[in-house]
Amino acid sequence: MASSTALRELQRDLENKANDLSKLQKDIAKNHQVRKKYTIQLGENELVLKELELLNEDANVFKLIGPVLVKQDLAEARANVRKRIDYISAELKRLDATLQDLEDKQKSKQETVFKLQQKVQSFQAGKGKA
Repeated sequence: MASSTALRELQRDLENKANDLSKLQKDIAKNHQVRKKYTIQLGENELVLKELELLNEDANVFKLIGPVLVKQDLAEARANVRKRIDYISAELKRLDATLQDLEDKQKSKQETVFKLQQKVQSFQAGKGKA
């Protein structure tokens, strides 16, 4: 009777650890989506900066604010785009660090789940022989 209680405890523990692992995998997938979005934005902003660098100093630059195009100073436009690029790059670094941490946690949880599965299987095999 005690062995069946121990087996149920092991199975419950295994289920909890598997749920934790599943949550981690969802967080990793979400992190990848956000990272992809920032990577696209970084590419777009770098392209905009290249285009702004090609312009003459007396060129007219307009910024879309709501439904209105507002004239903007070229130097100010370049500075704004550079700030955006810096911000996006910093966010990507932060996301990479978070992703690395999540992947390390995932690996640890996978090992824990694997060990618990082995315990449950060996427990069931031992019980089956008895």
